[in-house]
Amino acid sequence: MNRSDLRGVDFKLLVVFETLMQERSVSRAAERLFLGQPATSAALGRLRDVFGDPLLVRTGRQMVPTARALEIYDQLQPALDAISSVLSRTSSFDPSTSEAVFRVGFSDDIEFALLPALLKRLRTEAPGIVLVVRRADFHLMPQLLNTGEITVAAGYARDLPANAKQKTLRHSRAKVLRADGRPGALTLDDYCERPHVLVSFDGDLHGYVDDLLAANGRRRRIVLAVPQFNSLASLLQETDMLATVPDYAADVLAAQGGLRVDELPLERQPSALSMVWQSVYDNDPAERWLRSRIQMMFADDEA
Repeated sequence: MNRSDLRGVDFKLLVVFETLMQERSVSRAAERLFLGQPATSAALGRLRDVFGDPLLVRTGRQMVPTARALEIYDQLQPALDAISSVLSRTSSFDPSTSEAVFRVGFSDDIEFALLPALLKRLRTEAPGIVLVVRRADFHLMPQLLNTGEITVAAGYARDLPANAKQKTLRHSRAKVLRADGRPGALTLDDYCERPHVLVSFDGDLHGYVDDLLAANGRRRRIVLAVPQFNSLASLLQETDMLATVPDYAADVLAAQGGLRVDELPLERQPSALSMVWQSVYDNDPAERWLRSRIQMMFADDEA
């Protein structure tokens, strides 16, 4: 096929193909593309005619790509990234009049402690936009970025897709929350003897603190695990339980009253809180504006 032959190609079909390859499901691809399932099935049929290959074959509940489909997908993604980048540079963005929909991913501690200030800023500058927030801890963030379900995320990042970019927003330290009135700072013995509340999105009862304690030949006793931060203040009230949380979450919880903040009685290097985004949106004016606001509201003075 030469360049003149491209006039007969519907490039929207290529976006459908990319989404089908990521979702391996016509119904899920249709939902992401805001298309009906019959229209998405019809698009798959046209794609099969264009490439002369079944592309995706149903096996049980999942659609499995053919070898040819995998080959096309590997070559197509960089091309679509390049086209998106070129088109984004020709567009403009006015936050005061925009009705854009932004899809972002935040870990629960960020949604609880940092999102409210960001939202106030966005509502002031861009009252017409829509912000869709997905829960994105370090397990979920790579997948959500890779499938395009979110374009930017903030949290503790690792194992990122190859096409992702990353910027450190702040270095956070762990703090200990408690509701009792016992005088003096917590010692390591106190910390290990007291019962603990753990914020665990997936129900895992082992965290980084437990690794630190094990390295010192110690352990703690977790008596409660909850999936989010917003209930911690009420749960700790009138108990002897402790909760170890990032410093920015500790400040917000303590400001609600009834809690005091202690230093973690263990040596630990600060954790890097990062903003991560898809490289294809690097020069998109709307996404650049959103990232600048996330950095403005989430970053500390050191960053």
